[in-house]
Amino acid sequence: MAASVFLAAVLALQLLHVARGEIKTTLIVSDSRPVILFEEFGFKPGGVAQVSVSGVSWSVPEGSPPQAVDPGLMGFILISNTLFFKITNESEYAEETGSSFCPLTSEYVMPLFRLKDIGRDGAGGGNVTIGDADQYTVLFSSCQDGVEITMDVRTEMYNLPRPGGDREYLPVGLLPLPGIFAASSVVYFAFLAAWVFVCIKQRATVERIHAVMGALLLFKALKLACAAEDAWYVGRTGTPHGWDVAFYVFGFFKGILLFTVIVLIGTGWSFLKPYLQEREKNVLMIIIPLQVIENIASAMIGETGPAGRDWLAWNQIFLLVDVVCCCAVFFPIIWSIRNLREASKTDGKAARNLKKLTLFKQFYLVVVGYLYFTRIAVSAFAAVLSYKYQWVVNVSVELASLAFYVFVFYNFQPVERNPYLYVADEEEEAAGGQLELEGTFEI
Repeated sequence: MAASVFLAAVLALQLLHVARGEIKTTLIVSDSRPVILFEEFGFKPGGVAQVSVSGVSWSVPEGSPPQAVDPGLMGFILISNTLFFKITNESEYAEETGSSFCPLTSEYVMPLFRLKDIGRDGAGGGNVTIGDADQYTVLFSSCQDGVEITMDVRTEMYNLPRPGGDREYLPVGLLPLPGIFAASSVVYFAFLAAWVFVCIKQRATVERIHAVMGALLLFKALKLACAAEDAWYVGRTGTPHGWDVAFYVFGFFKGILLFTVIVLIGTGWSFLKPYLQEREKNVLMIIIPLQVIENIASAMIGETGPAGRDWLAWNQIFLLVDVVCCCAVFFPIIWSIRNLREASKTDGKAARNLKKLTLFKQFYLVVVGYLYFTRIAVSAFAAVLSYKYQWVVNVSVELASLAFYVFVFYNFQPVERNPYLYVADEEEEAAGGQLELEGTFEI
C-alpha cells in the first residue's frame, strides 16, 4: 500500500511542476497519508534545505486497532530527482516480494530528521547541505499505516552563489524570471500605448470592442509587472510581500477579458453586428463563472502547495475548467463562419463576405493554435525539460501570447475602409467565383 502511494505521489510531482522557492509554513492536521510532498527545488552545489516542525502530535483514529506508535518510523527526507527511478525500483520490488517498503530506509534518500529526534515540546528540525547540483524534493514519510499526524511544517530552501553571500530563494531554473516578466511587462505597456495612439488617430472608426481589447492589454501588462515584483522579492527574501495577491487579482481580470475578447470577436460583435444572440450570451455566461472558478483554483494551487490534501483535486479542477473554457470559445467562431458562408449565398456582397470569411477562418486557426500550444504543448515540453531551463517554458508562453495578441490586434484594429466592412467594386467579380469554392469549407 505504502509503495503504491509513494509511486503515485512521485508521478504527480513529476507531472505537476511546483518549484517556486518561497519560505512556506504548512499546517498538517490529522493526516494519515504515507507520503506527503512539500517542495521541489533546483539546487546548486552548496545549497541548503531546511525543514522545521512545531506542535507535533499523532494519534490513531477511533475504531482502529490499538497500536504502539513509533516516531522513528516517521520523518522528513530529501530525494534527488535523478534517483527517483532507483527508489521506484525498490518500491516495485517490495510489492513483488510481498515485503514492506519504507522510503526512510532507502539508501538513495538524504535524511533530514525523524520525529523521534524532536524535543518534548513537539518542535525540532534538520537541514542538509547539497553536494551535487540537481532538482530535489522534500517529503514526509510515515511507515505506519493509519497513524494520523498533526504538525506545523516550515520549509526553507535556497542557494548560496558564494560563501557568505546573499541567499537565492528562486530555484536554479527560475532565476531569470524577474527579468523575463519585467521585460514582458514593458513590451505590453508599449503595446498598450501604441493601441491607444491608433484608437485616438482612428477615433471615427473605433468600436466598443476596441476599448475591451485595450483593457485586456492593461491587465496583461499589470499582471506581468506584479509577477516580476513577486519573483524578485521571493528570490531575495523568500516571501512575496503581498505581490502574489496583486498578481492573482490582475490575473483574474486578464483571464476573464481574454476569453471575453475571443468570444466577442468570434461572434462578430461590434464589427459585423451591434448585438449578441441568445446562444452567444449563454456562452459568455458560462465562460465568466468558469474563469472565476479557474482563478480560485489557480490561487489555491499556488498558495497551498503539494502538501495540501486537496492540492491534486484543485489541479484537476483547474485543468478541467481550462479545457471547458477553451472548447466553449470555439463555438461562437464556428457559428460566425457558418453564418458568413450562408450570407454569401444571398446578399450579393461576394468580396466583402469572402474577406470576412477568410479573416474568421484565420482567427479560428490562430485561437486553436494558441490554446493548444499554451495548454498542451508547453506542458509536454516542460515535462522533458531540464530543471536548469524551466524559465524557457515561461519565455515560450510569453512569446506565443505576444504573437497571438499582435495577430488579433493588428487584424481587428480600428482603420478607415475597414476590411470587414469596405470592399472596392472591382473585387466583387473575382470574389464571386472563390466563394463557390469556399462553400466546401467545413469545421
